[in-house]
Parts: sequence; structure tokens; C-alpha cells
Amino acid sequence: MPTTRRKFLTLIGGGVVVAAAVPSAAFLATRTPTKALAPWDMAGQYPDPRLRALSFALLAPNPHNRQPWEAELVGADAVTIWRDPARDLPATDPYARQLTIGMGCFLELMDIAAAEEGFAVETTLFPDGEDGPVAQCRFVPKAASPDPLFAHVLNRRSHKELFSDRPVDAVPLLELLGEVVTAPAQLARLKTLAKDAWMVEVTTPATWQESVDLLRIGKGQINANPDGIDVGGPMMDALKLAGLLTREAAGDIDNPGTRQSIDAMLAAVDSAPAMILQKTAGNTRADQIAAGRRWVRLNLTTTAGGMALRPVSQVLQEYPEMAPLYQAIHAEFAGPGETVQMLGLLGYADRTPRTPRWPLETRLRNA
Repeated sequence: MPTTRRKFLTLIGGGVVVAAAVPSAAFLATRTPTKALAPWDMAGQYPDPRLRALSFALLAPNPHNRQPWEAELVGADAVTIWRDPARDLPATDPYARQLTIGMGCFLELMDIAAAEEGFAVETTLFPDGEDGPVAQCRFVPKAASPDPLFAHVLNRRSHKELFSDRPVDAVPLLELLGEVVTAPAQLARLKTLAKDAWMVEVTTPATWQESVDLLRIGKGQINANPDGIDVGGPMMDALKLAGLLTREAAGDIDNPGTRQSIDAMLAAVDSAPAMILQKTAGNTRADQIAAGRRWVRLNLTTTAGGMALRPVSQVLQEYPEMAPLYQAIHAEFAGPGETVQMLGLLGYADRTPRTPRWPLETRLRNA
């Protein structure tokens, strides 16, 4: 998910920034993509309790920040949830397994937000089969107690940078949500698999180009399309205006700036003091939804504990070039019939910024 793609810093000419690219103070002050971040501030600010719950749900982690969810209000108490196939990732996620996990994250956040107001959500998955809606949900008043994890929804992030060297001690709550790996030999092996998988994604033209095509470079592009991989901030905008930050350069893995981003991902993996796996007994769509529910609960639990979580699920992707590494992680870390659904880096780090989101109104079929 997401998720797992580092911002691409493309500095043409060996990483040297020319003087013309140095931003002024006035320029610096105007580079926050306020429009793209507004949905975070709008969460909970709707008259209908279903809309309030959905406004928190759309903050869920998801692959490449594609935000594949769509919702349709039905009657006075129901919501139908769909996955938009126009937001598929055919190169890195050909069977939409990861996108379905993202839908599970969305459904769980919706449930947590609804429970804060006393609503239980009765959910039927894939009521018309896998080609129809993902879920039919009915809000039942006075039927649920608040979930303590709700307090951390607005602070939840998918980490994007290096981790500190502070060790991860045993955390019983995390062990309930996944298999935490800190033993040196196992941790080293998982890191090798994660780094090798990253390099497969980098060197496979279709998978790398899929990420490049989803770059949103600078405030203007991020506000216009608040999904994909946002590359923003004062310096990024300055480099874009100077012609030093482009999709074309990012697509060239031999470009010095692109290599810097590639290496940064490898360094992030090396910096993690722990990793965590989440597995399911099977690999049905329902299993994938359940994995997403557990992942976002894990993410909220780490947030509550002052920790950072970063998905690194390239090794779990199902295209041909990744097959040897996919088979290796399952042979070494999964039991018979199990599927490793999520792999993440775990540790302590400063909280990363909020990720852009489409406004709720754009994700409603009957807005």
C-alpha cells in the first residue's frame, strides 16, 4: 500500500541545485497543498452519521494512495461500498489483492468512526459476488461502544522515512495483530527479501512506470489530483519550476536523483529495528478484507504507542518477475496454505505529514 513508494527526488546533474531554484520566503509560505489536505480537517463535519463515518474512513491507508473506494447512501440507514476499477494497479497488483486490503482498511475505519457515535455496522461482503459491490452496510443505532483506537485516527500515518535506532521491545498488543520479528537472523532475512523485492520493482519497466505515472509533483498537481504519490513541499516546487524535477527524469533509474530515492528506500529498510508480518489461513477476498481490517488496527495501535509503521509489501506482489521472491517469503515465513498479506517495517520515528485525499463528495455515487 502505499503505500510503500518513497517520494521521488529527481535532481538532474548529479544532485546539484542551481541558485535559480532557491525559493524565496514568500514562495515557501504558499507551498502547502491545503486543498488536498482539507479532507483531514473535514472528517466528522457532516450532518448524516453515515457521512461522518465515511469521512473518517477515506483517511485509510491504501496502495499507491489510489483511494479506490466509492460509497452510495441507501435509504435512511444503509451504505453500499464499491471498489472503483478505474483506480486499479495492473502492473504491481494484477489481482487487486492489495487494493482489496485497502478496502478492508476503509471498512474498519468506517466501523470505528460509527462506533464512536454508538452505531454498529452490520456488513455483508460481496452481496452480489466479487464483480459487484464490496460491501452492503447497515448502521444500527445504540448498538456499539466506542473503540479506544478512534482517538488515533487523525494521527495515523504510513511512515515514509528512516527509523531511529531505538529498539522495539515486546508489545503484546502488536503480537495480537501480527508476527513481530526482532530476532537478528530472521530480521536480516526479511530485510534482504524486502530490499531484493524493491529492486525487482525498480528494474521491471512496467512496475516502475506505474509509480512514475502516479507522481503528483508540486502543489498544483497535488491539489488537482490528491491521490497517487505526492512529491510536494517548497523545495520540490522550486525544483519543478526550475525544470529539475520531472516524470521523465524519475522514469530513468540511472538518473542521479532517482538513484538517490531508490537508495533511500533501501536505507529505510536497513534502519528498521523490527518487522511485522500479517498472514491469513487462505487468500479469498474475505481474507483480504480481514487483512486490511487488521492492518489499519495495527497502524492505529502503533500510533497509540508512539511507534511508526511502514508497509513494504513489494515482495508480496503477484507479477511474474516477483514470483521467486514471493515463493521464498511464503516458504520461509508462512505455514501450509497460509498467505502473507502484509509486511511492514516497525520502529520509532517522527510522525510524517498527512497524505492528500479526495474530498468525500467526490467518492459518493449519489452526492
